[in-house]
Amino acid sequence: MLFNSFAFIGFFAATFGVVHSLPVKNRWIALLIASYIFYAYAGIGLAVLLLSFTFVQYCAALCIAKQQTLRRKKLFLVVSIAIAVLFLGFFKYAGFFQFEGIVLPMGISFYTFQILAYIIDVYRGDIKPEKHFARFAVFVSFFPQLIAGPIERAKDLMPQLQKPEKFDYLTAVSGLQLLLWGFFKKLVIADHISLLIDRFFLKPELVVGWHIPIIAILFFFQIYCDFSGYVDIAIGSARLLGIKLSQNFNLPYLSISVRDFWHRWHITLSQWFKDYLYIPLGGNRVAWWRWYANILIIFFISGLWHGANWTFVLWGLLHGIWICLEVTVAKIYNFVFQKVRFMHTVLFVRIIPWCITMLFICYSFLLFRSESLELFFDLFREPFRLQMWQITYFHNTDIKAFDMNVVLSAIAFLLCYEMYIAKRHVPLKLQWVLVTLFLMCICNFGIAQEKEFIYFRF
Repeated sequence: MLFNSFAFIGFFAATFGVVHSLPVKNRWIALLIASYIFYAYAGIGLAVLLLSFTFVQYCAALCIAKQQTLRRKKLFLVVSIAIAVLFLGFFKYAGFFQFEGIVLPMGISFYTFQILAYIIDVYRGDIKPEKHFARFAVFVSFFPQLIAGPIERAKDLMPQLQKPEKFDYLTAVSGLQLLLWGFFKKLVIADHISLLIDRFFLKPELVVGWHIPIIAILFFFQIYCDFSGYVDIAIGSARLLGIKLSQNFNLPYLSISVRDFWHRWHITLSQWFKDYLYIPLGGNRVAWWRWYANILIIFFISGLWHGANWTFVLWGLLHGIWICLEVTVAKIYNFVFQKVRFMHTVLFVRIIPWCITMLFICYSFLLFRSESLELFFDLFREPFRLQMWQITYFHNTDIKAFDMNVVLSAIAFLLCYEMYIAKRHVPLKLQWVLVTLFLMCICNFGIAQEKEFIYFRF
């Protein structure tokens, strides 16, 4: 069930009504039923698979907590992690081994990582295992964030699910505003951009050199608005149900380094890798070569997590290598920075690093859109060919001026809204003005076709 569908709107309205008509202590039951109806909409088998995996890991957590010795605890931990990794690997990476006919369950990467975090937290003693299976099941399957996050921690989400907040008018309005803002980013920006650039990937022969930077920038905004739009809808929906989810984006287009980018983009995934892989590997508290190896391992796994394609693996490794270069260059830069006074200007501190970072980020994300490494390398080489200077315009490739104008205007509004309005306290009357404005824009400029969210594939 896509968020950008009338089926979801009707489903959520019914869920909202049922949840708030029940006593607070019983609302988790409605959330559990709604979550499995939501997931079963894509296939009964997928819901059964989710339930089975949830039960196995529920039992594993109880077994870990019952063990009296560290050795036995570790044994059960290793077994439960191995089961989770094999479960994820079988369904997600069959493509690497040419297995056909295996359907990728929606959200498998997200709920597997959420369960792994729970299992590891139980092993560490940070939380106690949930003894009530149905309560644990609603933590795993909570429908707003089931398919594409944010990846939540049990200590934060479980207590809220067991006792959601009572209906609050101000909270509900802010949730509605965020939900509609997510729809605006998806339907007005991301889906319009897809109309502009999809044809270039369907017909690569249309591409000339100067198209590539434009395509790279547009696709960055497409994937940002598509993914963060989903997350905004998820957080807004959960807020309307009395649940607070974690922030997952913080103005990533303002990043002045790739390290800074990963503090702003998909924040819950970055935090997951830091807490459950990077720090256990030693983090930066080891020899320099081990530190660099840890960074490369994290981003190699991050690339694999995103998909069973060598394009994702290369994408992850490129980010890891770039961060290693940043760490190395930073040491030299800091030494020179102290000696050379003119480098203290905004130009050297922010503008040049921002330009370099965003150029790398935008070009690296073309790997997400390229179906093969060959296509990506062809696109990457294109700007350096003489054909770059060929007089060719977007209208020669059937690009409509209306779509381009909508995209440019919407991106300008996006930047203004997120940098100057979204982070501030907005009076109630202005919130209703924004809700009305978003709704009008969605109705007038949104793409009616139900386009799948990009991160549903992961």
